[in-house]
Amino acid sequence: MKKSFLLSSTLGLLLAGCTLAPKYERPAAPVSGSFPLAGDQTNQASAADVPWSLFFDDPRLERLIELSLQNNRDLRVAALRVEQTRAQYRIQRAALFPSLDLDASGTRQRTPETVSLTGDARTATTYDVSVGAAYELDLFGRVRSLKEEALQRYFATAATRQAAEIALVSEVAVQYLTILQMQEAKALAEQTRDAVQTSFNLNQRSFQAGVASELDLTTAQAQLEAAQVNVATYEQLLSQAENALVLLVGQPIPADLPPGRPLNEQRLLNDLAVGLPSDLLQRRPDIVAAEHVLRAANANIGAARAAFFPRILLTGSAGTMSASLSDLFTGASRAWSFAPQISVPLFQGGRNRANLDVAQLQKQIEVATYERAIQVAFREVADALAVRAFVDAQLEAQRRLVQAQQRRFDLTNARYRQGVDSYLAVLLAQQDLYAAQQNLIQFQAARLQNVVTLYRSLGGGWKS
Repeated sequence: MKKSFLLSSTLGLLLAGCTLAPKYERPAAPVSGSFPLAGDQTNQASAADVPWSLFFDDPRLERLIELSLQNNRDLRVAALRVEQTRAQYRIQRAALFPSLDLDASGTRQRTPETVSLTGDARTATTYDVSVGAAYELDLFGRVRSLKEEALQRYFATAATRQAAEIALVSEVAVQYLTILQMQEAKALAEQTRDAVQTSFNLNQRSFQAGVASELDLTTAQAQLEAAQVNVATYEQLLSQAENALVLLVGQPIPADLPPGRPLNEQRLLNDLAVGLPSDLLQRRPDIVAAEHVLRAANANIGAARAAFFPRILLTGSAGTMSASLSDLFTGASRAWSFAPQISVPLFQGGRNRANLDVAQLQKQIEVATYERAIQVAFREVADALAVRAFVDAQLEAQRRLVQAQQRRFDLTNARYRQGVDSYLAVLLAQQDLYAAQQNLIQFQAARLQNVVTLYRSLGGGWKS
């Protein structure tokens, strides 16, 4: 009765494939239950369900994103890491099945008469062909826990690749918008320089005619040099932005790209449903990856616990053995062996205990890492929503400021030509107008970049 119970219990353990890993429970999200400034989300699309090819409406940008997904080296490394961890999982999964090996050998040995039992020298020949098998009885789930750990790490790497793709799509879009911003800023700086050049030429002629003072001439010259500096600065920034885009795309920018849209004609899908913070657990691949790593650490605890219990290894072989090749496969030459092994840990110097402590501490680390990923995602969405809530009002106010500064400059310039105001007043008005116009371009780019940031923060961008 006792033996029968023991046998049925062992069989039950084998069939159930139990492990000693603790039951996994997802940690509670350490953030508030809703996003600030989320606004009305009626009839809005979920960012994770909107492919980037529908989100962006610029044929040139879409082509650049396609090229980056094909050629970006960071994304290529991420894809190769997925394949690497998949192969590692297959290696670990193979331990669940018996291993079979075919061995064939031939031995010819001479025994001298000095050590022979018969006193005569003798030569013996042996041929052996056998199939060997080895299998570990995974009674305590050590192998299954290691397999589960490898599987979860494979899932984590796959999610990390998706996160890298989302980041790449958004980085290419932001860099493309930055280039458009620098192009418009450079064009404005050149336009301002040309206007200042005309003013300087007028002041120079007036000074030569004895109408304008030397102060007005030197003031106009200083303004011209400052305008030249601004043009050179934006040429540098534009060149650096283009170099950054080339790095993201992973190849030189082709000359046959379709024409793009200017900054003020960019149309991005702005109606995105923010949802609840808990939705990020499924939308954001980086959070998904962090949870898979946490699951892997949880499974590793099972393997560490199983190390305290015996390991049973079944090994055996079956084949033929003969002194001549002609008799190798006859019935009388059959041979077999069966050698079960059991290994019971008696004294390890505290190594198993330490390994278990390491596994449990690693899980605590991964819990904190997972919670940190949620907090970072929550802040990214909240920051993007904060910008979205006020950027339109800022943009409209900046447009009105540009109109006011333009009117001020026109009036000051007219008064200067009539001899009422000094040239210094014209200079100050022109500087303020130029600054307001550059800020307007910056606000236009910031608004578009904010839409891209919100799209990425909500988990959109990895579907094409």
